[in-house]
Amino acid sequence: MTSRIIAVDPFDLVVFGATGDLAYRKLMPALYHRHRDGQIPEVARIIGCSRRPMSDEAYQKLTEAALEKFVPIDEREPELVASFLKRISYVAIDATAEKAGWPELAKALEGGKDRIRAFYLAVAPDLFGIICEGLGSHHLVTPKTRVIIEKPIGKSLASANALNDSIGKVFKESQIYRIDHYLGKETVQNLMALRFANALFEPIWNANHIDHVQITVAESLGVEGRAGYYDTAGALRDMVQNHILQLVCLVAMEPPGRFDADALRDEKLKVLRALKPIVDGDVDNVTVRGQYKAGASAGGPVPGYLEELGRDDSTTETFVAVKAEIENWRWAGVPFYIRTGKRLPSRLSEIVVNFKPIPHSIFEGAAGQLASNQLIMRLQPDEGVRLWLMIKDPGPGGMRFRHVPLDMSFAETFKIRSPEAYERLIMDVIRGNATCSCGVMRSRRRGSGSTRSSTAGPIRAKRRRPIRREPGDRPPSIALIERDGRTWHEEGA
Repeated sequence: MTSRIIAVDPFDLVVFGATGDLAYRKLMPALYHRHRDGQIPEVARIIGCSRRPMSDEAYQKLTEAALEKFVPIDEREPELVASFLKRISYVAIDATAEKAGWPELAKALEGGKDRIRAFYLAVAPDLFGIICEGLGSHHLVTPKTRVIIEKPIGKSLASANALNDSIGKVFKESQIYRIDHYLGKETVQNLMALRFANALFEPIWNANHIDHVQITVAESLGVEGRAGYYDTAGALRDMVQNHILQLVCLVAMEPPGRFDADALRDEKLKVLRALKPIVDGDVDNVTVRGQYKAGASAGGPVPGYLEELGRDDSTTETFVAVKAEIENWRWAGVPFYIRTGKRLPSRLSEIVVNFKPIPHSIFEGAAGQLASNQLIMRLQPDEGVRLWLMIKDPGPGGMRFRHVPLDMSFAETFKIRSPEAYERLIMDVIRGNATCSCGVMRSRRRGSGSTRSSTAGPIRAKRRRPIRREPGDRPPSIALIERDGRTWHEEGA
């Protein structure tokens, strides 16, 4: 069974960077699934753009190979794959050249001025402004045009503002969709439902009842050919300042007045402004940085980060843990422990809300048996929500207690295929729904960038060599949380 279909208006989607990893691994499979579910109108066109010269047929074959690699075999139906590929055409275009491909793109878009037109910039951020300038100068921007860019946007506040300025010269703010694919995940969206569609959680969603929050985003793979880019970002800028801070905002924000893009962004910006700055003297106390070395992972040898990078002088972190604090009434005294990294034991993304212990036990001798309640929201793999409670162990012999979960696995509960994040995000852009867009930094929201920079600057400024660790080892972050008398939630613990 597939998800419920909601029709969208006719559209043209142009993907710049169409021969890159993001397009092959995520975007084309996402579009195929929406085609498979009947959500893409018959007249919709998908146009791939990249510098490499090739025919439509050649690009269709490359896309077909990507579907074979990244779409499960039981979801690849030959007739649907064939009809999907017929939607796709290709234009060789050099965004840095004045006429290299732009007239051909204009021709490919002929007859579609009255339909929705979306440009997905699956390219390096330093090309965002150049491509937008080309779209404007060649008159390819219509009133129904949207441009999609994915974070991170720039390497600093200054570069992010410069990029936003260059994009803003061509597109209105309402036409710009800055997306974070984490916001499209089912569990992330369900966090909003848990908080604001139930009377159970919101009254206790504060420092009076919550002891601390943990957010983990762990990857078992290494940098996988992205070492050049990764060395300019590291785990801190690649994950913490983008995906993880978005999760912090969703956990910590005040209830918005309504469920729309502007109201959500306003509340998230308040959280960012309330983050306690990490100054130079605090770095060693509230952060841990690590870097994986050569070793064994998944049953075979793997190179270390420095070997993948090709030099041995990099102090870039491939793992980072941070203790963050939000200085407002709701969260005063509640630490947010966040960690992320590569070459960790398993792929796992989760949010763990740890509630305070009961103030007094009426059960004599049971104090050591009573664990605190936990709400665990699993983002990947196996999306779901688990609430840990204390109950009496069945049987005679007095009051013995057991910590048990109320468990909701999305796959088991709904018995449907849950759309991937990019499927939802692309369709939301086509619909003009910006609630999953993020990081608006122009106009009154531009100040959000300075808050993020205050987190990264002092941590990276020290440039101290990170802790070297074996691939697959537990992350070197225990002291960060243990010194506060707490313990990281580990799978199976």
